[in-house]
Parts: sequence; C-alpha cells; structure tokens
Amino acid sequence: MDATRIKKEVGFAAADEYVKSGMRLGLGTGTTAIWCARRVGELMKQGKITNILAVPTSSQTELECQQLGIPLRSLNDPEINGELDLTIDGADEVDRDLCLTKGGGGALLIEKIVAYASKQFIVVIDTTKLVSHLGITFPIPIEVLRLARVPVARACEALGAKPEVRMAVKKMGPVITDNGNLLLDLSFSTPFDPKRMEQELSLIPGVLGNGIFSRVRPTVMVGHPDRRIETLR
Repeated sequence: MDATRIKKEVGFAAADEYVKSGMRLGLGTGTTAIWCARRVGELMKQGKITNILAVPTSSQTELECQQLGIPLRSLNDPEINGELDLTIDGADEVDRDLCLTKGGGGALLIEKIVAYASKQFIVVIDTTKLVSHLGITFPIPIEVLRLARVPVARACEALGAKPEVRMAVKKMGPVITDNGNLLLDLSFSTPFDPKRMEQELSLIPGVLGNGIFSRVRPTVMVGHPDRRIETLR
C-alpha cells in the first residue's frame, strides 16, 4: 500500500476500536490523525456513535471537524472541565520507550496540552516513524515567543542542539503558529534522554512548549505496508 492508504487504515482502526458514545474526545493534527477525525464523522453520521464532544488541536482539525459535523468544545468549557476521556493523534517520531516527537505540523503546544489532559492517549503512525532515538533524523520543535528568539536559541545550543527558525513555504518569513508564536527546530547529533530534555527545554524562559512527549505512555498503533496494524504499549 502507498503511504496515504496506510495512514487512512490506521486512523480508521483507531476510531473504530477506541471511540465510544458519550466521549470527550481530543482530535489531533496531521496526515494520519486527520483520518481518525474523518472516521469519527462517518460513525456519527451512521448513528454508530453519539454524544461526542471534541477538542481539536489545531485550526486545521477544527475546520475538518466543522465540515464533518463533529461538535467542538475547548478544554475550558464546563462540559469538558479540563479533562478528556481519549485523545487520538499522530507523531513525527516514536522511540523504543514510546516517547514521541510531535509538532511537524506546528501544533505542538495545543497537542501537548490536550494529550496531557487525557485519560487515554492513542498515537497513530506508519512504520517510517519508528526510530531508535528522537531528534537525530527529525528535529525537535519548540514554540517560542518572538521577543525571546535569540536567548532561547543560545540556551538550546548549550543543550547540544542546532536551532533553526522554521520558515514558511508559501509565504514570506517564518511560520507563525495558531498562538502567534515562532517555531525553532532543534537538530541533535547525539542521542539524549527524552525525559530530561523535555524538562530542560520547558525551563528555558520564552519557550512555551516543546515537541517531546515523554510524560505520557501512549498506546501506539503502527500501520504496516502489508495492511497489518501493530499495537505497542
């Protein structure tokens, strides 16, 4: 199967297996997670699941859910009250301890808030996202206040990273997140401890969020080219 088909099948499988009626549901961002949102919309239209309230992790997911007719809320709404039953999202990298890198789509801050507010966290990926160490082949993104760009970059260099401002593709200048901030992508040449690095990056003044997810232990569903879906816990 091609990559799109693999992503669709694993996204559909996650929705079919884990999404139940009455859930407060976090819906993630990216080319795999979006298929889960589409499947949730299908199941609701078919009447197979009901009373879903969803919290989207980006404007992309919000628009998709609106088109699908999925009722949306924020974490602050009384019906959600800061806690979700389940979040399903993708990842850019997953290591052998099931620590993640997220944020390739620029939504890492909201993705982390939503994931860490969930009782259960399901990650949907294809086999290309499995790695031995985070941050070597795919950079670790951090969301940064614009006025803190230079001091944050220097602090990241002291941690062994090579920081680069993420530049936009179809507009002039840098990528601006849904929250109005810059993204720095951090490349590493040697392995690091994800738990320690997540904490170290969080302590830098001006860093609002980083793309390392080590404080939650997700269930990871991996789509293979032979149509097999492997579950890692």
